[in-house]
Amino acid sequence: MEMLFVALGGAVIGAALRYLLPSRDTYGALFLPGVGVVVASVVWAGLTWLGWKFDGGWIWVVSLVVSGLVCLALALLLPRRRRVSDEAMLARLSRA
Repeated sequence: MEMLFVALGGAVIGAALRYLLPSRDTYGALFLPGVGVVVASVVWAGLTWLGWKFDGGWIWVVSLVVSGLVCLALALLLPRRRRVSDEAMLARLSRA
């Protein structure tokens, strides 16, 4: 049951970052929430395999903070890469 809640927390963090940061038009609406779910779930599962107790507070903090940091990094890096890629494709197609 806790895994469901941590996945939901990752989705909420990803969705909040999508609407708080600029350039959201360069990636899909469910991209950051999906990444948030996956990262929070993988970190949670990894920490439980390492012996962290699922009812402890630190497993929640670490899982959700890592999920938020990964979503934040992607939300800041993807728009720049997308614009560069789109400009390169436009230049390549314009030459033809």
